[in-house]
Amino acid sequence: MPSSTSLHFADRVAIVTGAGSGIGRATAIALAESGARVLGVGRRKEALEETARAHSNIAVLPLNICEEGAADTVVATAVEWWGRLDLLVNNAGITAVMPLAETDRAVITSLFDLNVTAPSMLAHAALPHLRESSGSIVNVSSTYGHRPLAGAAHYAATKSALEQLTRSWALELASEGVRVNAIAPGPTETDVLAAAGLPQDAIDELRANERDRIPTGRLGDPKDVADWILRIADPLGAHVTGQVLTIDGGLELA
Repeated sequence: MPSSTSLHFADRVAIVTGAGSGIGRATAIALAESGARVLGVGRRKEALEETARAHSNIAVLPLNICEEGAADTVVATAVEWWGRLDLLVNNAGITAVMPLAETDRAVITSLFDLNVTAPSMLAHAALPHLRESSGSIVNVSSTYGHRPLAGAAHYAATKSALEQLTRSWALELASEGVRVNAIAPGPTETDVLAAAGLPQDAIDELRANERDRIPTGRLGDPKDVADWILRIADPLGAHVTGQVLTIDGGLELA
């Protein structure tokens, strides 16, 4: 299997959302190491700056991508700095533990705003530039985008929606040379559960249960996911589009 440095991103320009930690940070660094110029986007300025310190090819833009006009700002910034756009990685997302009995309209709205609407607006803003570069979009879904998740149905629904957007955009844009794919990680060592407000003891119990169910016997590492984002986005993979690649250690088989 080729290393990230053997992939073909030299002089390409990428946007990575949620670049302040976890999969987004790992992806931004891997792209930079492969020669890409990377705009890392997220809400936490200090976290983004830590990502940027990992490689000189990474620049950052602290911003809430759910705000009105944010998508246009993100894309315009990348194009202004580097003159082109080749790859959009829609990684930013949130989860929520919310059984049906505890359904809250505001939580549903926030889940769909970040996990579905924001990636849609970023893809819309990026499209004219991706047409010019024959670029691609990689959406970060979840293994729970295509399997049920009791107690977090609305989170799973947002990821299912993202997978269907991936397939539909891929079909719509194939004739224009723009590829759209998705990566669907399983349980991964990130801070997403803490960000969702779960206490550490609950996180530890949940992670232990997940680890016991994963055939490979471990949680995913953000770099596991980042490596496959780069591979599915590699410009030489021009015939790969509309795919959802699950990286979950075989969890969906169990």
